[in-house]
Amino acid sequence: MRNYRAALLAAGILAFVSAISAPSHGADARKSVVLTLTDGHRQSFPLADISGIEFKDAAIVMFKDGHQKSFSLGEVARIEFSPLGGNDSQFGRNHFLCKWEVGDGAGSNFFITLESNGEARKTLGSSHGTWTVVDGEARISWDDGWHDVIRKAGTRHEKVAFAPGKSFSDDPDNVANARNTTPEPI
Repeated sequence: MRNYRAALLAAGILAFVSAISAPSHGADARKSVVLTLTDGHRQSFPLADISGIEFKDAAIVMFKDGHQKSFSLGEVARIEFSPLGGNDSQFGRNHFLCKWEVGDGAGSNFFITLESNGEARKTLGSSHGTWTVVDGEARISWDDGWHDVIRKAGTRHEKVAFAPGKSFSDDPDNVANARNTTPEPI
């Protein structure tokens, strides 16, 4: 466990150094550091305000203005470096790994669960499918021929449904809200 944690911390430090040394190209290139705690809570810090991160007995985020924020290493589940701003097309698989409550386009809701092995389950229609992330959105292909997309839309998520015979580039059959029901991947 100790070797795993040391390797994880080393990878985090390398990612941090890479993020800091990357050239900035305007407001869209600004980054943030997001600490996801083991209880599912997330804390975000603008990368421009951070002078460093130390890993000793605790993870310590040091800000350029001199103040520090400490976290027990046991509390930190992961550290992410993510772009700030409205158009984040860099969502990876972990963003979507969870149980989603989604609309059916007719005023009712059902659940979609996206698993880490690429399998998908739902509580409406054919219950089995597969999924992958393409261009920052989860694309789900169901055994009954339907296709769904879960994607970020402003400050929320939406589920977009395509009937059998349609592709993801066709006009959708319905668009409804999608809500992550679990604070962290399941």
